[in-house]
Amino acid sequence: MSKKILLIDGNSLAFRAFYAMYQQLDRMVTPEGLHTNALVAFNNFLESIVLPMQPDMALVAWDARSGKETFRGDLYDDYKAGRDKAPSEFKEQFPYLREMVEAHGLHNYEQIGLEADDIIGTLSRVGEKAGDQVIIITGDQDLTQLVTDSVTVKLTKKGVTQVEVYTPDFIMEKFGITPAQIIDKKALTGDTSDNYPGVTKVGEKTALKLLKEYHDLDNLYAHVPDMKASKMKENLINDKASAYRAQKLATIITDAKLEIGLSDLVYREPEEKGLVTLFEKLHFKQALSKLRAHSLLDEDFAEAAEDSEKKQGNFAAVKELNEAALTQLAKEKSLAFHIDTTGDNYHQADMIAYAIGNDQVGYYASRDLTLLGSETFKRIIESQEIALRLFNAKAHWVLLHRLGLNLAGVDFDFLLVAYLLDTVGNDNVLSTLAGRFGRYLASNEEIYGKGAKFAIPEDETVVLEHVGHKAQTIFDLRDQAFADLDEHEQGHLYHDIELPLSFVLAKMEAQGFTVNEDRLSKMGQEMEEQIASLKDEIFQMAGEEFNINSTKQLGTLLFEKMGLPVIKKTKTGYSTAVEVLEKLAPQAPIVEHILAYRQLAKLKSTYVDGLLAVVDPADHKVHTRFLQTLTQTGRLSSVDPNLQNIPMRTEAGRKIRHAFVPSHDDWLIFGADYSQIELRVLASITGDPAMEHAFVEDEDIHAETARKVFGLADDAPIDADQRRTAKAVNFGIVYGISDFGLSKNLNIARKDAKSFIETYFQEFPKIHQWMAAIKEKAHQDGYVETIEHRRRYLPDINAKNFNTRSFAERTAMNSPIQGSAADIIKIAMIKVNQAIEERGLQAKMLVQVHDELVFECPKEELEQLRETVTTVMDQAVKLAIPLKVESHAGPTWYEAK
Repeated sequence: MSKKILLIDGNSLAFRAFYAMYQQLDRMVTPEGLHTNALVAFNNFLESIVLPMQPDMALVAWDARSGKETFRGDLYDDYKAGRDKAPSEFKEQFPYLREMVEAHGLHNYEQIGLEADDIIGTLSRVGEKAGDQVIIITGDQDLTQLVTDSVTVKLTKKGVTQVEVYTPDFIMEKFGITPAQIIDKKALTGDTSDNYPGVTKVGEKTALKLLKEYHDLDNLYAHVPDMKASKMKENLINDKASAYRAQKLATIITDAKLEIGLSDLVYREPEEKGLVTLFEKLHFKQALSKLRAHSLLDEDFAEAAEDSEKKQGNFAAVKELNEAALTQLAKEKSLAFHIDTTGDNYHQADMIAYAIGNDQVGYYASRDLTLLGSETFKRIIESQEIALRLFNAKAHWVLLHRLGLNLAGVDFDFLLVAYLLDTVGNDNVLSTLAGRFGRYLASNEEIYGKGAKFAIPEDETVVLEHVGHKAQTIFDLRDQAFADLDEHEQGHLYHDIELPLSFVLAKMEAQGFTVNEDRLSKMGQEMEEQIASLKDEIFQMAGEEFNINSTKQLGTLLFEKMGLPVIKKTKTGYSTAVEVLEKLAPQAPIVEHILAYRQLAKLKSTYVDGLLAVVDPADHKVHTRFLQTLTQTGRLSSVDPNLQNIPMRTEAGRKIRHAFVPSHDDWLIFGADYSQIELRVLASITGDPAMEHAFVEDEDIHAETARKVFGLADDAPIDADQRRTAKAVNFGIVYGISDFGLSKNLNIARKDAKSFIETYFQEFPKIHQWMAAIKEKAHQDGYVETIEHRRRYLPDINAKNFNTRSFAERTAMNSPIQGSAADIIKIAMIKVNQAIEERGLQAKMLVQVHDELVFECPKEELEQLRETVTTVMDQAVKLAIPLKVESHAGPTWYEAK
């Protein structure tokens, strides 16, 4: 019986995957700093193209080494020469691609001396000879030469999820030649990608015409003497050796001696547990949800639930809470308390049930919210004498604040402790985190269902037992978790920074930031008018109407009808990406209009319409949530809505801040931010004299860097472009940027970017020495620390794989800098909040945007607030060089910057 054999060109599709989501490169990064754009696109390819095929046998073939180390390199020294090295942002993803292939049930294979094409070519002929159906998926048209009635090639068209199917009939219809003639087509045209020439001035059109007339290369050259004198005839004669060499280079090996056979390629069902482990490591939340939605993990959940039931003999019986029980609980010195809600966004979620208790008096649960309003419960929650144990104290503070209660006496927040113990595997889910400590707890998903839709069980006992078991788990985990924290020497991080900060953040969230909805709506209307006007102007310049949002239609207009130079092409046509349009803008006014149209359309949909959708109608404020346990560096994140991400690079984006206003008349918005805090931290911990001197003397650090990088005199004037370059290098060094990343940011050649980085290290040698030392320390200890001893563990720092190890080393270099800056702003927030309360100011802290704090205050308090905030921030942490705080105030957030 005929079998279905699937052969995938790994290198080709991996590169296409990287560039398919290239625009998202800077956004698709895990909390650990791993870029994932190629991994996401490759996973999409496997799920949308491969899995539905259900092949009998499947293989992903990889190039073992560069093409120069095969017979082709021996045949032509410059084969594949001149190619840029793969960006480090791509190479760091490569090891995970193979892991992803295995988890999806496919096999990986490479063999020294062969390219992936040759492996595929050989196996395709073995499969064809066995009478099987062979399907090849690639992004490289070279493989279409393998097509036969039994071998089909699927060539990716757009990204990696859209394909064009090549059969003998299709190739004849498309090119007018047979699959075998594709080799001779390449012989005539050469291949710029693989860097080998064919015949001078012979392009694809000419090559196809010659092959239709003469069929193959041998017959063509047999008839060259009969051709009329022409430049083409002259080129064919002069480049005959080149053509025959190109023919050999283009020919895929189909009879290589492989170490595997078809019997080794049996396709397995996806390894569900392997996928879950990989997706969790890569933070693929959407992919995980998709797995669960398709019930791929039902069996695992069933096993976990069964295992959990066996272990639940450890749980005490949960009793129903009443006033008498509360009275008894109020006498205890330590209690666990937990509230279940209908969603993660506790500002909008409803309370399902709550539980309270300890191992001595037992655990009590209820769904009766009126009990939360009792005086006895209030005494428990607001007492400083009862040590409370919770999971996510900040969420509980906000939920109880709704009821007029002030949560106090928190001793143990398991969410914060678990985060400090292991930032790498943290998922903020109680059941998962408890499992690390050997506690088997049912998840909300098991009790209330999957996804965001909650189905409260009709049997109320199930709900009460569930929330009661959570309370007991939290209570019992305290001693072990604190012991682990002390062992990691991170007790002070929890007690002095993270726990106090959680209450500062809770108050900020509850306070909210007032939005002038009329002003924001008016901005939206103005943007809508500007968008319509731009659209009309674009159509006038184009001389026709078209879909501006269509890449195909826009490409046809710009490059075919208007004749603008083609900057970049994709498999589906012309690229109209932002960087392409920015290069074309000086040559055609229409391009500037298109860029402005895109920018305004995104601003309106994301920041005008998006913000209006989440304004609380009760108080006309947005109540963001600050995620304290998400990032690896300790930085805070803002969600629902993200107030840290409002655009600041363009005037149109900055104007969104006009809509953010104080909550009272005659109040002002006040902002204070650290100036170049990460570079000051870098100077302080490295002790580099040149950088320290610039900061101590309060000089422009970017101008000073520009003079050093460009080899200028100490007093030489610096232009805007030089300063911009130096700024990109300065901050790029902090983030462990590669020459590829810097070249992308500055739109310069990689060799120039590499030169800038090398010169930088020569001029700031202590920084280079420190980076070498911190890498060595990371290899020895397995982690690096911030100035406050916040640890970032690096499990891959001693990995055998070069790319994996290199990525961990870059992380080791930048984490102490970013993490220390995060420590400083957190300490400042705690101290500023304390100072405002001690001085009896009415001012409220509203938002933290990385290095900036935003407040609202009465006009008469402004100068007192300015003096308080800037002094406290200046002195929050003592570094070897001074911190610098800049402040601004105004009637809106826009004017306060």
